[in-house]
Amino acid sequence: MVAKDFVSAQEVAEKAGVSRSAVSRAFTPGASVSAKTRRRVMDAAEALGYHVNHLARGLMTNESGIVCLIVSELGTPFRSSLIQAITQQLQNSGKIAMLINTDRSDGSVDRALRQAIHYRADASVILSGLPDKSITQLCLRNGQRLVLINRDDDQPGPLRINIDDQEAANRILTAFMRAGCQQLAFANSEVGTPSLMARERGFVAAAAALGIEVAVERHGSTGYEAGKVVARRLLTRTKRPDAIFCANDLLACGVMDAARHQFRISVPDQLCIAGFDDIEQASWSSYDLTTFAQPVEMVAREAVAFLAAPTLPEDAGEVTSLKLHAELVWRGSIRGG
Repeated sequence: MVAKDFVSAQEVAEKAGVSRSAVSRAFTPGASVSAKTRRRVMDAAEALGYHVNHLARGLMTNESGIVCLIVSELGTPFRSSLIQAITQQLQNSGKIAMLINTDRSDGSVDRALRQAIHYRADASVILSGLPDKSITQLCLRNGQRLVLINRDDDQPGPLRINIDDQEAANRILTAFMRAGCQQLAFANSEVGTPSLMARERGFVAAAAALGIEVAVERHGSTGYEAGKVVARRLLTRTKRPDAIFCANDLLACGVMDAARHQFRISVPDQLCIAGFDDIEQASWSSYDLTTFAQPVEMVAREAVAFLAAPTLPEDAGEVTSLKLHAELVWRGSIRGG
């Protein structure tokens, strides 16, 4: 099999009967070139199968259009929906996404990010609380624009987008109280990311302000099986909870299935359950889960607008933060809905 050589801009110029610079102008938005010349160049490019070499152009303009998405838990429903929204926004703005999986902690993330920087990646979006803060510093040292989603890094320069977890905790506590719940619990994983811990702290603090103690259990990764384990621990306590707020929906689904099938507990009659993220499964009839919907589309728009802006804001040396509202989606897993 013979490898096909890439068609050069010079070949297009010769076929179109124009200069090499005319070809470059024809493919540059806003550049000065007559309609007749542009048409001749486009016809020649089409006939030869020519495509602009954006990597080469990036070396000249110092902009490659590449944005790294640094992500963990790629297979979870919420993460995949966030990736989908951000990549769509990036494509709409003419950017290219390069995905870096951060599930491993053996230095592979650092190596992958350095490789992306070698390709002149312009920016990065960190969609996970897992990577060490040194990754953030590496991006900034290499002149990248940076967006941090659901992280607590305080370095100046990036745009930091977080959800108002305290407000969500207050709202779900009110819902539990109105349902007549008295024994409260919080189900979490052992991952310990800033967003998960903020939800836990917010709920515990909101309950403490009312003189209520919250039973907290953590186990494993933030997934369905961990939810089942946490449910078994909570539901075998002397004082069994009658309301459980879960750090995310996958945990909540595991908690609910364990409560119903292993303990024969009726939801919501005997146990009220709430989650976070509003994944597709939360709306399924078998779960009908009350949860919080993160504003995924707004997060994606704000992130890409920051990355695609022609210039950074004057206060780019400051810590720039956005705190967004998560909408409570009321379903049947809490009494009174």
